[in-house]
Amino acid sequence: MRPEAVQNIGDLLCFIYGESAGRELYPRFLELMDGFIPAAPSAARSPIGGGDALLISYGDMLSPPERGEAPGGGESGLARLSGFLDRWNRGAFTYLHILPFHPYSSDDGFSVIDYRQVDGRFGSWGDVEALGRRFKMVFDFVINHGSVESAWFKDFLAGREERARWYLTRPRDYDYTRVARPRTSPLLTPFKRADGSGVYVWTTFSADQADYDFSNPAVLLEFTGILLEYARRGGRIVRLDAIAYLWKEDGTPCLHHPKTHAVVKLFRAVIDALDLDLLILTETNVPHEENISYFGGKTGTASLDSLAEAHMVYNFALPPLALHAAVSGDAGPLRAWAGNLPPPEPGRLFLNFLASHDGVGLTPARGLIGEAAFAATIAEAQNRGALVSYKAGPEGPVPYELNCSYASVIAPASLGPPELRARAFLAAQAALLALPGLPAVYFHSWTGSEAWTEGPALLGYNRAVNREKPAIDRVEADLEDPASFRSLVYRGFEKLLQFRREEESPAPGGGLFDPRSACRVLESPGPVFALLRGSGDRRALCAQNLGPRRVSFQITAPGSPVTELSLAPWETRWIAGGGGGALRSLSTGS
Repeated sequence: MRPEAVQNIGDLLCFIYGESAGRELYPRFLELMDGFIPAAPSAARSPIGGGDALLISYGDMLSPPERGEAPGGGESGLARLSGFLDRWNRGAFTYLHILPFHPYSSDDGFSVIDYRQVDGRFGSWGDVEALGRRFKMVFDFVINHGSVESAWFKDFLAGREERARWYLTRPRDYDYTRVARPRTSPLLTPFKRADGSGVYVWTTFSADQADYDFSNPAVLLEFTGILLEYARRGGRIVRLDAIAYLWKEDGTPCLHHPKTHAVVKLFRAVIDALDLDLLILTETNVPHEENISYFGGKTGTASLDSLAEAHMVYNFALPPLALHAAVSGDAGPLRAWAGNLPPPEPGRLFLNFLASHDGVGLTPARGLIGEAAFAATIAEAQNRGALVSYKAGPEGPVPYELNCSYASVIAPASLGPPELRARAFLAAQAALLALPGLPAVYFHSWTGSEAWTEGPALLGYNRAVNREKPAIDRVEADLEDPASFRSLVYRGFEKLLQFRREEESPAPGGGLFDPRSACRVLESPGPVFALLRGSGDRRALCAQNLGPRRVSFQITAPGSPVTELSLAPWETRWIAGGGGGALRSLSTGS
């Protein structure tokens, strides 16, 4: 093990639990790490490059064919997804994020019953590890809370000593007015213990999701063991779900607590000590400056503040900014924000995305878009079928996220024929793919899915509108029809991702779309979002018209492959050149 990282583990444990308890816990951590078994065989280890892209999917993303399974069929969800990717991926995606695949009781997997098992409806660890031989796998680490139907929680209610302090409890009349609330539901949920007494459990997200008490060192030790299990099973990235809420302290908002940052730094130190091929991705759907604090947040102790934290953070401001640009025709806020992003640094990457299994978070865009303009965009999105979810605020419920199909809002049926709608949708996706970082695409975006309008009523929650599990034969029939919206979107993604791959270089940082390559956002009119990637005599111009009218403009930036550009409505134009080679270009319109 690497001595410096091992020392950091000890220091972090003392900060989190105090000197005495930290020193007592330290040998147990070393014992856990000494017993680590190397990961199963997986895709070759390599840094994230410009040819990499990540696909987000549920393990049971595709339902069995409507025409029925073949005799002897009944394949698992993961096996069905694997077969689909064999036929349709064609090298576009190198990373695969399987959303929680453990046994669960609600929230489409985010209420975990058993972290060490694979839900039988999805398949087995063998299925997961088989995918890991073809993709670099991303696992969800649902660390803040777990299912109240788990054996752990049942032991807690039964009063068994080993789980007595595993969950956070407070008195019935606890004043939580200062606690940051991401939902409008009550913070405390009543349960009855086996002896008949009542207990009020902290439930940040729902009554089925009980928050763990990380002030108990045994809880942190258990979850560190689960982290190592994910590494052994071939995980290459772990996504720390809802990590901002992890540590609770009375009298504080219980959000971004210094000890939360310390726990993330501890996981990073464990990874560094064992030299694991594993990256930490933090999921913090909060304002931009708070979000990027997880690259290295403050603990209040100088020596610990300097320690590395997450390898990657979500670019949470991007989805609402891109949606606003496409709906309003004003890409100004998107340009201003992107132009002020911190330059790429070694060991720090953004995960860029537009759509996911959740909705489009509105909080990260607050202050980046004028209030009246943003309210108009939200209202228009609702006109196009989006739903709005709320969280508790000091003066009552406030909009928290839009629940929608990104395609249905960006490119509604009223826009025109499938070709035009696909262009409009792909223009926003191209903006995502052009930015520095690892691009992540939700399965439903990749395959051009539209809103599952029946979903919220059937399942009882707004996010269902973008969580349909369609029949595999129905999706494939659409993809095989070259005139369908699905097929046009799919083939557009294929071209954009291929363009990125063809500009990759074997030299570290040498590709135009390498996450660490230079990026300059260009001055451009109204609906245009344009940027230059690369440096020196090799540059790529990526320009997207997110509006319904043709736009022509001058490009004054040194190093641009062209000096003037005219973009048709919703056209994407990428041009790469320089270095003595011929110009390469891609266009989605004319």
